Amino acid sequence: MKGIIFNLVQDAITRDHGEDGWDDLVDSAGISGTYTALGNYPDADLSRIVTAGADAFGVPVPELVRAVGRDALMGLSVRYPHFFEPHDDVRSFVLTLNEVIHAEVRKLHADSDPPDFWFDDPAAQPLTVHYRSRRQLCLLAEGMLEGAGGYFGQDVTVTQTSCMADGHDHCTFLLQIQEQE
Repeated sequence: MKGIIFNLVQDAITRDHGEDGWDDLVDSAGISGTYTALGNYPDADLSRIVTAGADAFGVPVPELVRAVGRDALMGLSVRYPHFFEPHDDVRSFVLTLNEVIHAEVRKLHADSDPPDFWFDDPAAQPLTVHYRSRRQLCLLAEGMLEGAGGYFGQDVTVTQTSCMADGHDHCTFLLQIQEQE
């Protein structure tokens, strides 16, 4: 997994719990905790961080992962504003995940393995979002979809209707977006 994901998680933790909170979490997880944005790191490190965080902060793992996803989306908007600036709303942004954002990631980092997103009718309400990743981080994706609502100032409700964790080929989300007037 690319280090940028770990950097975003660290940013979220330190924002809410300070540097000492991050250091304590890393110690509890039994990992080094030093990640560079372009480096590659074991997927298991993220699982260990999340498990340690859920224990330390007294929240269920799914709740923590979604919260980190929401925060990570905001962190991405700061680090990579050029992916966000062309868009005025959640729908137009989300529809660019594969063709623009992940295409750029794959071009710049041949060793990356970002998830795949695809959509049924792009104009439908709700928007049906399909997600596939060997990492099966659907809760992180769900949180990021919710975070897009925060970034664009739109109410977004995400409902997961199928999940790889339940044996499905991919996850499916219904993204209900309060359209701007």
